[in-house]
Amino acid sequence: MPIKKSPRKFVRKTARRTAYNLRVKNQIKKLVKDARKAITASDAKKATAAIAKAAQGLDKAAQKKVIHRNKAARLKHRLHLALKKIAKK
Repeated sequence: MPIKKSPRKFVRKTARRTAYNLRVKNQIKKLVKDARKAITASDAKKATAAIAKAAQGLDKAAQKKVIHRNKAARLKHRLHLALKKIAKK
């Protein structure tokens, strides 16, 4: 534990940021998981809605710099590709 005042503040700030980042990352994982579940169920309407929610969450997380913007783009692209596959069937 730091002795000086400023490093102690930094430890508190880091703890707050870590808690926020974990909360957002868990939320993103849940949204992506729900979208993948809807895709595997081959329900195009539910999958489209779930992908839209996941994309919104990913964009927000990337905007807040919780995840990298390229990771958000990669995940969104993969979800859309999977949706295209079930749409063709």
